[in-house]
Amino acid sequence: MPKTFLTAEWRKLIMAQYEIAPETLAPWLPRGLELDLYQGRCYVSLVGFLFDRVRLKGLPIPFHTRFEEVNLRFYVVHTAPDGTRRRGVVFIREFVPRAAITFVANTFYEEPYSTLPTLSSIVKSQQSLDVQYSWKHRGRWHSLGVEASPAAQPIAAGSEEEFITEHYWGYTRRGNGSTSAYEVQHPRWETYPVLLHALDVDFGALYGEAFAMLNSQEPASVLLAEGSPVSVLSGSGEIIA
Repeated sequence: MPKTFLTAEWRKLIMAQYEIAPETLAPWLPRGLELDLYQGRCYVSLVGFLFDRVRLKGLPIPFHTRFEEVNLRFYVVHTAPDGTRRRGVVFIREFVPRAAITFVANTFYEEPYSTLPTLSSIVKSQQSLDVQYSWKHRGRWHSLGVEASPAAQPIAAGSEEEFITEHYWGYTRRGNGSTSAYEVQHPRWETYPVLLHALDVDFGALYGEAFAMLNSQEPASVLLAEGSPVSVLSGSGEIIA
């Protein structure tokens, strides 16, 4: 049976969606999965959020309980032999400022984590909620920020926001070619209406030449989710295509 490997809170998630050609993602698609599309559109999301109250197997790691993460992800689905469909995400790259977190993720999950300096700013007033994440790669700071209404709202059924936030599995291509799966449990999120957004990101430098065309592309949508406590389960098994 799967056991809880990690518990934490994911808070103030900025998620910027970019439409992309499905064939661009083929080199990153693990065995046994297919792309999950929203109304025929294929998305990658640039996501920045605050990782808080982190515990590994119930134990806090000193100086590693609160930090930022920035990742680039895309959406997939796995269909089990019994017809069960498990919708999840695959990560192109994940940046965090703590080397121990990178070590654990790379060693136990073979997730594509890297360690970089990061900063965050969350300022809430009666008029607005301003959130920004920044990260430094090879001497250059990149940033992702929004100004939003301070009142969170439920996510509408069937909406793009629901599609983006309701993926509860993580899938990873392992070194031996198999695909591992882990479940992420959390309640349904609420989102803040985004009023303005600002991105200063060199996708080619961060994620490779295949994604450089996003530098000149406006995001199809940008959302800000409040987030929640989350549990990451281990021992979910291997998918054999």
